[in-house]
Amino acid sequence: MIVWKSLLRVVPPLALVALAVAPSLPVTRPAGADAAPVTHVIRPGDTLSAIAYRYGIGTADLRKWNTLADADLISVDGLLRLTPPAGTLPPWRSRVETVTAEEANGNPTRKCPVPASDLRRIWVRYLDFTGVPHDGTIIMHRDLVTATRKSFAALYRLRFPILVMQPASVNMPGLTDKSILTSGYECRYVAGTTRWSQHSYGRAIDVNPRQNPMIRGDYLDPPRSEPWIPRDQYLPGMLHGDGAVAAFTDNGFYWGGRWKTLKDYMHFSPNDL
Repeated sequence: MIVWKSLLRVVPPLALVALAVAPSLPVTRPAGADAAPVTHVIRPGDTLSAIAYRYGIGTADLRKWNTLADADLISVDGLLRLTPPAGTLPPWRSRVETVTAEEANGNPTRKCPVPASDLRRIWVRYLDFTGVPHDGTIIMHRDLVTATRKSFAALYRLRFPILVMQPASVNMPGLTDKSILTSGYECRYVAGTTRWSQHSYGRAIDVNPRQNPMIRGDYLDPPRSEPWIPRDQYLPGMLHGDGAVAAFTDNGFYWGGRWKTLKDYMHFSPNDL
């Protein structure tokens, strides 16, 4: 029998701050130029009452639609629904499984730097870009199971959206561009070298790669991420140092968005590599 475990009761809350002013913000809009916004990305200066006033909805409705208690504060990079959801937001949950070499690498004979016995598949609940919950997986080194679970529990609590996680066939049917997946372990070299990536050790996480690209000079990974290069924007899934980044850095990870010679805004690792 599989037992799901909620970590929300054991994870200390992030420093969530609600300030007094609500500046003009980018919002997510459905197809159609005149469609009303359906979500709002929180940025510095927002308050719940100011957001409700801006969109002409009641603060109580905004709390109800996002399952916010009266004492809850909103956090930068979080995503608020502006319309009623199909159901109540379920509690966060997680479970952990072992993986085989074939499951981890596709080929059980492939020579990778970490044996599959040192890896774990971690199931976590996450919210997509429309605020709908999914259960997704990330493979990490067994030493990082607790830190990884706490980080994703924190993301869920602050309502930070993740575009898609495996199993993509369930969470985003028809997906062909795997570069947009939030993921961890991958047996590969650092691009352009013969040096093993930290992903090959199960010691790195990439979060929303398209919205948080790696930039080295004129090189951009993944491709077609140009709209997200300006980091003063607050768009769904973007990570900022005063927002969702703390979900990981509070749990022992370093952020590639603080590197000097290049910027890897998607990347988190416990050894700053």
